[in-house]
This record gives sequence, C-alpha cells and structure tokens, in this order.
Amino acid sequence: MTRRNRIGRAIVTSVLNHLHGGTIELFDPIGHLHFSERDRLQTSTPIDVRIDVRDPRVYERVLREGSVGLGESYADGWWDTDDLPGVLRLALRSLQTISERRDALHRLTTTLFDPIARLRRADPDRDARNVRAHYDLGNDFFQHLLDETMAYSCAIFDAPGISLAEASRAKFDRLARALHLSPGDRLLEIGTGWGGFALHAAERYGCLVTTTTISRAQYEFTTERVRAAGLQHQISVLDRDYRDLRGTFDKAVAIEMIEAVDWRDYDTFFASLHRLLSNEGALAMQAIVVPDQSFDRLKRHTDFIKAVIFPGGCLPSIGALTAAADRNGLTRRNVDHIGGHYGETLRRWRTNLDAIKAELPALSLDGRFGRLWDFYLAYCEAGFDERYIDATQLLYTAPGFPDRHDTAAHARTQFDSIAV
Repeated sequence: MTRRNRIGRAIVTSVLNHLHGGTIELFDPIGHLHFSERDRLQTSTPIDVRIDVRDPRVYERVLREGSVGLGESYADGWWDTDDLPGVLRLALRSLQTISERRDALHRLTTTLFDPIARLRRADPDRDARNVRAHYDLGNDFFQHLLDETMAYSCAIFDAPGISLAEASRAKFDRLARALHLSPGDRLLEIGTGWGGFALHAAERYGCLVTTTTISRAQYEFTTERVRAAGLQHQISVLDRDYRDLRGTFDKAVAIEMIEAVDWRDYDTFFASLHRLLSNEGALAMQAIVVPDQSFDRLKRHTDFIKAVIFPGGCLPSIGALTAAADRNGLTRRNVDHIGGHYGETLRRWRTNLDAIKAELPALSLDGRFGRLWDFYLAYCEAGFDERYIDATQLLYTAPGFPDRHDTAAHARTQFDSIAV
C-alpha cells in the first residue's frame, strides 16, 4: 500500500468513526477495522455490513470523486460488500447533518447563482443525446431487466404477493383514475418508454393516444408493439421533442419523464402542456422528487447518477414543479406519495439483473456494466428506503377542469405502505 493509499485510508476511517445507524466491518490489505454507532434514539433499524477492500486506491478515489468514485470503483471491482444497499443507506444516515447544513447554504445563495445558471441556452440536441445515452442501451437488455409491461418506473404493490407486472399495471390504473380516463379521450403521453402505458390506456380505457419519445430505440420498439397489438388506429407513436408537438388534447401524462428535464426548462415544460391541453384538460405526472429544502443544492450537485447513469438529469421537488405550473396556467390538484413502493420495485429489478449477469456479453454488455448497474439500482434503493428521495403522482389541471373531477380532498401526504 503506497503512502497516498495510507493517507486516504486514514482520512476515510476518520470519517467512518462518525458512523450513524449501524456497524461496518472493514477488511483491507492492512487488516480489519470495526466501526459502530447504534441510533441512540432508535429512530431507525440498525444496519450491519461487511466491506472488503480489494484495491486500496479506492480510498483516494472516494475522497476525490465522492459518490462517483464510490460507484465507479465498485464497478471496477475495487471493493465488495455483503449488503450494497445497506452500505449506501449507512452513508446517507451518516451524511444527513452535513447535507442539512449544505441545504441551508444553497438556499441562501440561490438568488445569486440562479440568474447566472439560467444563462445556459436550451438545447434539444443535447437533451436527446443525454436521453439516448441511457435508454438506447439496448431493448433486449431492458426486456430482461423489466417486467412484461416494460414499465421503467415505480410500481405500486397494493395487494399481498402480487408480481412486478401486476404492480406496474396498478401504477398505470392509479394514474388513469387520477385523470378520469374514458373512451375517446385524446391522451398525450410525453415520454413513451417502451409503450406500456400507451397500450394500457388504449386497451383498457379506450383512449386515443399520442405518445412521443426522443429515444430512437424506444420509438422503434413501441411502434412494433402497437403494430403487433393491432392498435395503430388508437395509438400514434412519435419521435419528437415535446416542445415541437402540436394539437389539442383532453388529458396528458408524463411518467418519470420530468427527471430528464433540466430545472431551467420547467417553465417551458408546463407552458408546452398548457398550450397542448384543452381548457378542461389535466396532466398526471409521476416523478421522483427531492425535498423542497434540498432542491437548490441537488439541482447543482453532480452525483453518481448524474455523472454516470443519467447525464443531464435533474430530480425536481414538488415545490419547484408546482411553482412552474402556476406560472404557466396549471393548478396542482393532488399529490399522491408512492415512494414507499420504489424500494421493492428496485429490489425486483436487481433480482432480474442478477439473474442475467452471465448473459450480458450476449447483449453486448460486460461484467463491469453489470456491477455498475447493480450499484445504480442499490443507490436508488437506499435513497428511497431512507426517505432521502420520494416518488409522487401529481395532478395538474387547466382552468376549466370540471369541479366534479376535483381530487384534492383525496390527496395523500404520507408514504403508502407496501403490501408484499
């Protein structure tokens, strides 16, 4: 172990001495270290993990690159653990106080830095490149990772023992109920995915669906699914940026698409929806969100997800979305918190990923990719299980939305329980 490795190890272990909420048994070429701190207030279940350091360069890499270095070094096989989500949950618990202080600092400085940041011009070509970097990895891969609906978003486990596909359809139905979908509705979907919701809305609710994506792989896959289902008369699949859409629609839906929209473009997004919806229209969104008090920090911070998995991504907050909607003529009617279901969704995807690791070379993917995505899914799982991030279904309505459809009285403000 070099001198730099030893210095990095000393700094990292000094940080681990302030561990919160569990224990870590760390083994590396020098020896064995034990770190422990049980939650004195017993506000969370203790997590106990083992970490095996294979390459001592990991210490310096994590200090230099943060979560990016942690994830990349895991993908490179520099360290391993018996509980990857547990390690990441302990990291979130231990960094909570620091994160809260940074949140406060960024809220104080946002009026200074936001006007400068907003000088960046919108660039649809850049947005398309960012989306394709993730979603065009290969339809075959996503068919193995996801369930038969091809839903790549939080499922809802609303009954004991249900499958991932059943939970995905439960998510579709909850969005459909929020929109009061009915036969003949002109429904716009921004962010096609692999066509799961478009097919569901057409087959089960009789909607006339226009769905659009800027992922070429998703466009081709969904076009073929629609053709195979014989629903070309009900579903139009477009490969077009939402800003270029024309027409008038009764309802609109965006399922975990807003995370690909930069925070500087929220006004453009809601202005586009206001223009496309009829005066009685409504928009249902499913979104991964961060707390309002953390938004100013996280919108500027580049973590593992932004750097490696979703280039150009930005998790919104409910407040940021609603403020932009209000400025552009849409009113929030309902907030339905479903983040309690996302940890289970991610665990199902990780199980699927583990089952196909030996098949990745046949999909033109390698073992490092498998470890990288294992870290990615565990990273997200930890965020949801620690309530660091949430998932919500939001309903926004145009001025003439009928009062009989007002669902504000049914707004949920707590995490749903998981029936599994």
